[in-house]
Amino acid sequence: MSVNSIEQEALGLDLKGRARLASILLRSLDDISEEECEKLWAEEALSRLSEMDRGQVAGVPFEKAVSEARELIG
Repeated sequence: MSVNSIEQEALGLDLKGRARLASILLRSLDDISEEECEKLWAEEALSRLSEMDRGQVAGVPFEKAVSEARELIG
């Protein structure tokens, strides 16, 4: 199974399911160095920016993102 196919399946989960999966995956990264973690996040940010620049995804307003995050954590 490829990362892309797993990603598509994961994006099909409801909000709580995605949050649970994200939490599990993040915990699995505890063994990497802080430097490697920062590198990976920078790569992800650049990838997302590129997707936005190409019109593949739309941005989410900050207020909406914060509101959804707060709903998740109760």
